Amino acid sequence: MTEKFDRVYIDENSRGSKLATRVLEIFPPEKIEFVSSRPFPNVDGELSACEFARSKRHLFLTPYKGKFFKRCPGSRPGLACCNYFVLNWGLQCDMNCSYCYLQTFINSPVLTVYTNLDDALNELRALNMQDHVLRMGTGETVDSLSLDELTLYSHELITFFRDYPKWQLEFKTKSAKVEQFLDVPHANNVIVSWSVNPQLIISAEEHLTASLEERLSAAEACLAKDFKVSFHIDPMIWHEEWRESYGGLVDEIARRFKPSQIPYLSVGALRFQPEQRGIMRERFGFNSYVTKAETFPSRDGKWRYDEKLRQEMFAFVIARFRSHNPDWRIFMCMETPETWLKTTGSSPFKKNEMKDLFDPSVLTAARRAEGV
Repeated sequence: MTEKFDRVYIDENSRGSKLATRVLEIFPPEKIEFVSSRPFPNVDGELSACEFARSKRHLFLTPYKGKFFKRCPGSRPGLACCNYFVLNWGLQCDMNCSYCYLQTFINSPVLTVYTNLDDALNELRALNMQDHVLRMGTGETVDSLSLDELTLYSHELITFFRDYPKWQLEFKTKSAKVEQFLDVPHANNVIVSWSVNPQLIISAEEHLTASLEERLSAAEACLAKDFKVSFHIDPMIWHEEWRESYGGLVDEIARRFKPSQIPYLSVGALRFQPEQRGIMRERFGFNSYVTKAETFPSRDGKWRYDEKLRQEMFAFVIARFRSHNPDWRIFMCMETPETWLKTTGSSPFKKNEMKDLFDPSVLTAARRAEGV
């Protein structure tokens, strides 16, 4: 961890926090600097490719003053949202995926970790949604576990969720860092999930991440400690051998795991904001699979593959899973109801096996909760 960052900045307002104290114990003094404001104050707006790359090497610890708990971005009009919520405890990622939406989503020149996790937990306590099945993840604006050896936030979150057995906490990651929380007692409501791709795509596009074998082995370690696990084949990236690649990925998952061990799987296709196209080309060139693929503007403003191609890719993966076992429970992430209908023959809102994911009463309760 100490080699991952060139410098660590600690906000004076975070002095004495648990995380700051831990960082001071782990990092050499010459790498640490206390500051009264955000580092690189002259860097504002959209980051250049060099500034974005540099941001991953500079860690900033600071309190967060906004709302931690939010609706998933998939809740946009026109998309079929699976009642997912996010709890953001940081901003930026130490990994380097070519398609990462953070390349144009953030304008912070440093990887930021919030030191006031207690405020986030107090925000959750005030929601008054204990009687609802609430699915919440921590992997929207930062990888859930790649920095967890440093923060140990998993310990506090798992312990907190023991008091909310109807809620589900999801750690979504591309790392294999799970050993640090495996012995923490839990209420069987913690899901450790991996965004997965064929190793060909991981090697070409998901830089500084764990290999497919490392991710699947980490999932097996979690199952051995009675944690639930899940997989998100997302984003699926088109390439000439995509059927062979994704068929092999499905076969490997189905060989090592049973549907009864996996609450759900999701599939999604490459998508990105229009302004992201330029920075992806600048950072990864035209040989990247994500920059040479043909994409088109969609109704939600993002660029995506043609609808028929997305349907073909989703249908292929779903059929491949069910050729192994019909009990695999699979949904499509950030897709339209029309895509669901044309791919599976019905709306997700009418599927009995998807009721807990698409139950409208959860969103009704969430709208009543302050700040949602």
